[in-house]
Amino acid sequence: MNVDTLTGLLYHTYNSLFLSLPFRVIEQTGAHLPLFSHHCKAGFEAGQSPVAIVESFWKEYFEEATPKERVDQLFHFVQYAERQVVLFDSVEDALFAQTHDLGGPGSVKHLLTRLDTEDLKKKLLEKVRSFSLRLVLTAHPTQFYPGKVLGIINDLGVEIENHRLERIRLLLMQLGKTAFVNRQKPTPYDEAISLGWYLENVFYQTLPDILFRLLHGLDQDVAAFENPGLLALGFWPGGDRDGNPSVTADTTLLVARRLREGALRGYYRDIRQLRRRLTFRSVEDFIATAEKKLYNTLYQPDDPETYTSCEELLRELKSAREALDKDPDSLYLTEFKDELDRFILKVRVFGFYFASLDIRQDSRKHSEVWQAIWQNWNEKFPWYDAAEFLRADEETKMNRLLTTNFHLDENDFADPFVKETIRSFRSIVEIQSNNGEPGCHRYIISNCQSALNVAEVLALAQLTWPNPQSAIRNPQSEIPNPQSPIPLDIVPLFETIDDLAACGEIMLRLYKNEHYARHLAARNKVQHIMLGFSDGTKDGGYLRANWSIYRAKQELTRVSRAQGITVIFFDGRGGPPGRGGGNNASYYAAHGQDIENHAIHVTIQGQTVSSTYGTQAAATFNIEHLLTAGLENYLFPDHAKELREADRKLMDALADAAYEAYLTLKNHPDFVPYLEKMTPLKWYGDTNIASRPTKRSGGAELKLEDLRAIPFVGAWAQMKQNVPGYHGVGAALQRFKKEKGKELKELYRHSLFFRTLLENSMQALSKSNFDVTRYLEKHPRFGEFWKMLSEEYETARAMLLELSGQHDLLSDNPASRRSIAMREEIVLPLIAVQQYALQKLQEEKLPPEEAGMYRNLVLRAMFGIINAARNAA
Repeated sequence: MNVDTLTGLLYHTYNSLFLSLPFRVIEQTGAHLPLFSHHCKAGFEAGQSPVAIVESFWKEYFEEATPKERVDQLFHFVQYAERQVVLFDSVEDALFAQTHDLGGPGSVKHLLTRLDTEDLKKKLLEKVRSFSLRLVLTAHPTQFYPGKVLGIINDLGVEIENHRLERIRLLLMQLGKTAFVNRQKPTPYDEAISLGWYLENVFYQTLPDILFRLLHGLDQDVAAFENPGLLALGFWPGGDRDGNPSVTADTTLLVARRLREGALRGYYRDIRQLRRRLTFRSVEDFIATAEKKLYNTLYQPDDPETYTSCEELLRELKSAREALDKDPDSLYLTEFKDELDRFILKVRVFGFYFASLDIRQDSRKHSEVWQAIWQNWNEKFPWYDAAEFLRADEETKMNRLLTTNFHLDENDFADPFVKETIRSFRSIVEIQSNNGEPGCHRYIISNCQSALNVAEVLALAQLTWPNPQSAIRNPQSEIPNPQSPIPLDIVPLFETIDDLAACGEIMLRLYKNEHYARHLAARNKVQHIMLGFSDGTKDGGYLRANWSIYRAKQELTRVSRAQGITVIFFDGRGGPPGRGGGNNASYYAAHGQDIENHAIHVTIQGQTVSSTYGTQAAATFNIEHLLTAGLENYLFPDHAKELREADRKLMDALADAAYEAYLTLKNHPDFVPYLEKMTPLKWYGDTNIASRPTKRSGGAELKLEDLRAIPFVGAWAQMKQNVPGYHGVGAALQRFKKEKGKELKELYRHSLFFRTLLENSMQALSKSNFDVTRYLEKHPRFGEFWKMLSEEYETARAMLLELSGQHDLLSDNPASRRSIAMREEIVLPLIAVQQYALQKLQEEKLPPEEAGMYRNLVLRAMFGIINAARNAA
């Protein structure tokens, strides 16, 4: 049977079990929901408004029901449909190994089969000794499933895979009684615990397993391989302060401790299992000692027999390994050696930190702290002339900041934010002491706009780091002592279109500053640079943002190579195309040789964590595809697929045209009011899915620059309009169709980058449905604005189909197309309910009680709509 057919068959089979559950009104809801779905589909296709659709349904099926009973029925539809979405998620997870070629192109197995010469094998070995793939889990508010529901999805997938009907029914019953809405917002620590489940239950197994198979295939000793960081994890919950006042230094330390304990718990479970296997006289004492010390380290840290670092544990394990090698029967103990090697590899990959905790804060906040410091200096140390500093040029300011040497004490300041900022730097020191330097070694500066922004952070680190040379002194009386090297990577994050255009010049200014150059020399001349897809798309539109980031990477690579610096790019990518999502592996495979390829560091956020890395099979598949994208780009460069000079000029012109079209939309006087009044945007903060606010500032007035990219993109997704994923693409292609039609088709044919860019945009288009908001076409205020959106959707769809030669969106990816179609069918009743509630909320003089009821309908429908898309926010 065709796998796609099997997916639908299993879903419909297990969906029928809902009707057998002993819940109140479930039979009536389950019987009427398909009728309502069909009614909605026919109504939207006929151009009816949501209110007309719902009220005609009442008239046909619930004519005798009271108004309250009718609204209650809508809530029941929402609850039923969102559980159907969970079931479909579980079915797809259960069939993942059947719907994906786990050993095909993009896998480690396939990569190894391509090494048909010794030269290729040596070339790959050379690359993996310095390459790095780091997946950075963030607490961005895109995960609408609460943790308990995610657990049910995981368990359901296992039971469906094994066809255990009674267990499936029990889990569906549990699902029916489990709430989908958090009663209160999670704390940053709650978010860390939630994401920690994936660390301990998925990544703890998959990363070392992939690395083990790769190294074995290359005939390498896994216990001695010099780059265990080839696969690594990063972590933002508890460290990301950007606009989140809930994250404090205490939170950061608590999360770091939790990460350390998570790794130790895994090691303790493994060592107990290993002790049952390695019962040989030559090694059992080593393993027993390691087990005892791990137990004490985790549960009795005051005991003298503990490990203070993973290096101590590794020495014990390597002694056991050497004893096995010396055993007279060593040749017959290969399987036992492999078990020990796998454990050693885990310890080398995760250390005592599990995942590197990144710290992030907005550049404007650091400037505020320095304002307070200058004021304090004026009062306490009159030889510092703050006014003179503020008048100086940027280079002078950077030199003064980076050579200033005194002890920065939080007790010298009254401002709570300044105190907290100083504590945050001191928390990094403590984490490195407890978890090791890899446990927290990056400080990310969001909204970075200048070299001075970077110098401000490095100077704060220097003034708060333990340094025996630090002392208050008069700079007029002596030459500043050079600071001790700070084991911290300062990471500028460039996000807006203007900042992406200027980032090469900013970094060159930093590289040429002697004091910053000294810091980089201490960091092995490696500079981490983060690029933000989400805010870039919000600022400049889909095509402009993606091309600006590509151009920025080229320029940053050129500047860094010229200065002898190794640049590592860290991409802030979200789930949907409008936030840099889509086919990530193809995106990295499409990079040319003029973009540095020493590492792939990328964020995985919210929904993407559960949908792409939620099971070991899915995680293995997607991690291997990302890894091999970077490795094969080096091993098998295909220069014919790279962008030529003429291609770059055409891309420049396309990006400019798309940017112009997007700016016309963004600068429209109804752009922000439409989002605020006609979409569910205003209720994002009420979903209780994340600890951070939906806006960076607390002002009552909605400003686009303060609005976070996630609710911005998510609001468009709720409306089934997905504007950030394609707006401007159609206008740009149409403008050059006549003049450059042949060149465009050739560019699509030979450039993987351009093709990936447009295919990801097709995903956004395929999840759009303007029929559900067609009623807004006649809206007295927003009718013309809606037509602008609809026309660009139609233009983009038509142009992409013509350019790609496909008869329908994603027709060359039938599995993805069918999955999206089925999900859209399941979620259509929720969309109708939400649009009905939004339309009712537009009515004047709506009684407060009714307004609250419709608001709750909007809010409840949000969960299922986002969850069905799997990467909509």
